[in-house]
Amino acid sequence: MLRTPSGGAGRGTAATDSGLMSIGTVLNVLREEFPEVTISKIRFLESEGLIEPQRTPSGYRKFSSGDVERLGLVLRMQRDHYLPLKVIREHLEAVVRGEAVPLPVLGQQRQDDAEAVPEPCEGPTAARIGRAELLAAAGIGEAELVEWESYGLIAALPDGAYDAEVVTVAALVAELGRFGIEPRHLRLMKAAADREAGLVDQVVAPLRRHRNPQTRTHAEARTRELAGLTMRLHAALVRTALGVRLP
Repeated sequence: MLRTPSGGAGRGTAATDSGLMSIGTVLNVLREEFPEVTISKIRFLESEGLIEPQRTPSGYRKFSSGDVERLGLVLRMQRDHYLPLKVIREHLEAVVRGEAVPLPVLGQQRQDDAEAVPEPCEGPTAARIGRAELLAAAGIGEAELVEWESYGLIAALPDGAYDAEVVTVAALVAELGRFGIEPRHLRLMKAAADREAGLVDQVVAPLRRHRNPQTRTHAEARTRELAGLTMRLHAALVRTALGVRLP
C-alpha cells in the first residue's frame, strides 16, 4: 500500500486544505513502489482523464490521498497486468459506478509470487496486443504507426503482435509531436535506450543462465530494479544538461 500524509479533500477548482499534496510530494510517495515514475507521467495520466487533481487559484495541482491511491492503482495495473490506459479507464469508471467487475486480463500477466517458480524459458515473456488494439489504445492512425515503425520506435514481435508497453511509447511519441519533435528526431533516444537495455541485460544474464530455478526467477526482479535506476539516472542527466528542475 502507498503511504500518504493524513488528510484529504474532495475535488474542486481551488485547493486550500493543508492535507493536499503538491505534485512533487506525490512523486516522492509513489517512487517508493514505482521508482521509474516521473512528473511527466503523472501529468500524462491526468491529461488522459485517469486522475483529476484540484487546482489552486494560481493553477498549481493539489492531490488528495484518494488521488494518490488512484494513481498507484493505475500504475500497478500498467506494471503488473500490462493493461492499456483505455482499458484501465473503463475498469475504474465501472468501479466508480459500483459495478462488481473483475480486473481485465490482457495476455500473460507478470508473475511476482516468490513461491512460484516458472518453467525455464528462452527469454522474458510479456503481454501482447494486436495491431488494431494498439491503434485504438494509443489513439493513433495506421499512417502514424507505419512511420514510427520505419524509424524503429515501435516494432512488432515475430508473430506480428506487439508488447503491450508500446502503448506507452506511442502515447509519449504523440505527446512529443505536439511540441514539434518528430519521430525522426527520436532515433537517438531509441538508440540510447537500446544501449541502456543492453547494459542491464549484460548484468542480469548470469542470473538467467543459473542452474537454480529460484535464481532465474530473481533475474526478473533484478531487471526491474536496474531498469528503474537507469531511467532515474537518465532523467537526472537530462535535467542537469538542460539546467532545469521540474516543479
